Amino acid sequence: MIGGNGRRGARYRLAARRAFARVHPRPRMPMAPPAVPFRLLATLWLAAGLAAQEAVQEATRAVPVFADGEAQVVDAFSKPSEWIREALWVETTFDSDGDGRPDRMHVDVTRPRQTETEGLKVPVVYETSPYFTGIGSTDSRYFWDPKHELGAEPPPRTPMPAVRSTARPDRIATSEVRRWLPRGYAVVHSCSPGTGLSQGCVTIGGENESLAPKAVIDWLCGRAKGYTTIDGGEPVTAHWCSGKVGMIGTSYNGTLPIAAATTGVEGLAAIIPIAPNTSYYLYYRSHGLVRHPGGYMGEDVDVLYDFVNSGNPARRGWCNENVRDGLLKKQQDRLTGDFNDFWFTRDYLRHIDRVRAATLVVHGWNDWNVMPEHSVRIHVALRQRDVPCMAFFHQGGHEGAPPFSLCNRWFTRFLHGVDNGIEAGPRSWIVREGETEATPYADYPHPDAVRVALHPRAGGGAIGGLERAPAPGQGRETLVDDVAVPGAKLAQAAESPQRLLYATPPLAQPLHLSGTARVQLRLACSKPATNLSVWLVTLPWQGAETKNVITRGWADPQNRNSLSRSEPLVPGEFVDVAFDLQPDDQILAAGLPLALMVFASDRDFTLWPKPGTELTLDLDASVLTLPVVGGEAALAAALGASDEGGR
Repeated sequence: MIGGNGRRGARYRLAARRAFARVHPRPRMPMAPPAVPFRLLATLWLAAGLAAQEAVQEATRAVPVFADGEAQVVDAFSKPSEWIREALWVETTFDSDGDGRPDRMHVDVTRPRQTETEGLKVPVVYETSPYFTGIGSTDSRYFWDPKHELGAEPPPRTPMPAVRSTARPDRIATSEVRRWLPRGYAVVHSCSPGTGLSQGCVTIGGENESLAPKAVIDWLCGRAKGYTTIDGGEPVTAHWCSGKVGMIGTSYNGTLPIAAATTGVEGLAAIIPIAPNTSYYLYYRSHGLVRHPGGYMGEDVDVLYDFVNSGNPARRGWCNENVRDGLLKKQQDRLTGDFNDFWFTRDYLRHIDRVRAATLVVHGWNDWNVMPEHSVRIHVALRQRDVPCMAFFHQGGHEGAPPFSLCNRWFTRFLHGVDNGIEAGPRSWIVREGETEATPYADYPHPDAVRVALHPRAGGGAIGGLERAPAPGQGRETLVDDVAVPGAKLAQAAESPQRLLYATPPLAQPLHLSGTARVQLRLACSKPATNLSVWLVTLPWQGAETKNVITRGWADPQNRNSLSRSEPLVPGEFVDVAFDLQPDDQILAAGLPLALMVFASDRDFTLWPKPGTELTLDLDASVLTLPVVGGEAALAAALGASDEGGR
């Protein structure tokens, strides 16, 4: 038998089993798992629990919410007691106060708690201003005396008392916070150079006023340094910022978003400038004429410097000597009103090619402080460059914001990136006369507006005609300047030697004007210099300028050939003077005449020379050009005539 007993048999049986196993392998049994330490099991259980908890938290984490293209109020962002507030100083790239160190700008931040506890990153609504910490006196004693003969040295100006600063190191302002923070934004404020606790000098449109907000935006986007104190301190970062910044503000506060945008700073995604000043020359001068902003007779660049100079007491004397007295007073040139390099550097249109921020401009047609041309010129320039832009115009004055929902949609689109289609809609919105809701239009000026001409007829000492067709032989008419008589009284007078007035017949149907009216006047003067003022009005006068004045314009006939070079008039010699009036958009009501008023000194806007200067107008060589929606046919219909000539 195979096998048997003994060692040989045992070896045989082992060899046989191995051979069988090679031919018929047995399935391998799983090994028993090693023992797991209790500490490791506890760690695994804890990790699993935390992961589940984080999943729940992620599902309930506070984030911005959007509906109908707008950011909505989120309860988790709406508790002021939970908001994080901090103040800091951002280091700039300039030294405008001459102390040998980069100026630092005072900044405050208000942001949702979740930016610290949950790592939430949010966009920023940013407002910067020279007004946050105090302003100077509006007493006329500290303004330039308007009683000033044209071409003569102006009388000296009494210095304004120092501004009493209200600056606090822990807080600058609270504007915009309650509107924007509950909707998923942080809100940031900063003081302009030389104001509040910001270092530097006030320069009124100088380069540092553009670079200061740029530095703050660079800090928000991680490219500039921030510190906890004005002259040292620990570094501060904006780790919570999404890298998208929007700026908003009115008047000077609306000017500075445009100033920042013209630096091309990355991260400034959208701006909403309300009644902005886009050129300091256009603010203080008009076609070569020294002109004052409405309501601030005698103001000029150096006056505004004193008015906002609320900061930097250690360097104020240096700034006064080198900036106010050494630059502003010398270069503003109240003697001629000519355009020069000083004014050129304070025109933001010169760097419009750098602007990348989506721009919603807002202005009132009856703003005679910062006049409508400031916003119109920027809107038109941006439209030509294909930068997202929109204009909102209303019938009010210097104050007046657009509907919050429009601002919300603008920032929602360009700061949060929500595709709400706002840039694909109308490019302009206009609040019509007597209405509260805005009417959308394809653009401004109205695409169907066409320039048409009206010609004066003899009789302007009382009320001459204003007709579509020229009529040779109208002759010449003379007015005598007297600044003591306000423009409103001149327009109301049945006749007056101080003005020439030319009116259409009562309109047979409404007439829509949209754009910029222009006058071309051939005139002679009895002196080498004169003010020249033009109003476009409706008659009869209804008690308030806002109801009657359509638009206005002012010019210096000495600058008829060049804004940068005055040419004194030769008494009695006729010259041609052409200039634009302020842009406008109005639908003139049927039944009222439209009138052109020409006079010399405008008491509310120009210098006040002694009375007696004579201006003679050549009617045959003078014309008013209007931007009429519908062109000649619409004007003819409004005047009750056919398009083939007529009145």
